[in-house]
Amino acid sequence: MQNSNPRRLRGGAFAIASLFGLIASVSTGDAAEQTKYPLTLQNCGVPVTFNKAPERAVTIGQSSTEILLSLGLADKMVGTAVWVGPVLKGFESQNEKIRRLADNSPSFESVVGQEPDLVAVQFEWDVGPNGAVGTREQFSELDIPTYVSPADCVAKDNSGGGDGVRKVPFTMELVYQEIRELAGIFDVQERGEQLVADLKKREAEAIASVAGTKAAGLPIVFWFSSKDLKGDAFIAGKNGAPAYILQALGAKNVIDTEEEWPLVSWETIVGKDPAVIVIAEMDRRRYAADDPAVKIGFLESDPVTGQLDTVRKKHFVMMDAQSMNPTIRTIDGIEALADGIRQFGLTN
Repeated sequence: MQNSNPRRLRGGAFAIASLFGLIASVSTGDAAEQTKYPLTLQNCGVPVTFNKAPERAVTIGQSSTEILLSLGLADKMVGTAVWVGPVLKGFESQNEKIRRLADNSPSFESVVGQEPDLVAVQFEWDVGPNGAVGTREQFSELDIPTYVSPADCVAKDNSGGGDGVRKVPFTMELVYQEIRELAGIFDVQERGEQLVADLKKREAEAIASVAGTKAAGLPIVFWFSSKDLKGDAFIAGKNGAPAYILQALGAKNVIDTEEEWPLVSWETIVGKDPAVIVIAEMDRRRYAADDPAVKIGFLESDPVTGQLDTVRKKHFVMMDAQSMNPTIRTIDGIEALADGIRQFGLTN
């Protein structure tokens, strides 16, 4: 979910372009080959050109920030925004040195004021056709290139506002595309390939830990938050990052809609009888249901949800909310759910 919209919070058959886009001026034959500038790539349908590696990047979205930090580019970052929790462990000291423009969507002026030569964006909600911060055209008019996460635009319709509708199931290849393209923009391709390799290794190990068990087909629901604690809940749809986590582990989503985070009644959820409830952990406190302790309190005390066997058994998996968005933390989500399934004895 995205931070600046009530249904968004933390920190997407898709067609992936070659490593640096359809018209990139870098050869894709060798992932570690040095970038040749000017570099042009297609990003979410927009051609973007870089005459040199950026020196002053602003990130709008925690995932975008954490990718650049993971690529060792802290010294190239002059501003960040849209924060919903602590930075990835190990990057605390580096992140403290980067100016925090806003916890939520920053103003267009505050971003431009950093004189960026790249604005990297997690959600089209912030920088897109109707961007809360601004449009890509507005930045382009100031010769500021923008890069939007492919996971938020490829085979995804954001025109209706909210969290959008994902037409095709998300896979981590979109995140890996983002890592590789950003690594190419900054001419640190080897770092990008190493990061992708590390994430793929962790994913394979988590999947192997529950492979061949009765976890296959296990019905699971992901609860992000709720506007009204006793009202409908924002539950993961069938094509987002949570669905990818479930597919990776062989489990089953109880919700079947293309909407990224549809509002679903608890009566409907109880009727699906989930074996595990995955609960988002976050620092945001816009709604009472943002607090994971409040979520659990509701599940155990409500006369409807209290009927669930999974509630009586406390089969709750606490998951960083950023893992429920298409990010590098989605791999953390696979690991967390695999651990929970094993701890609950559901692999026997």
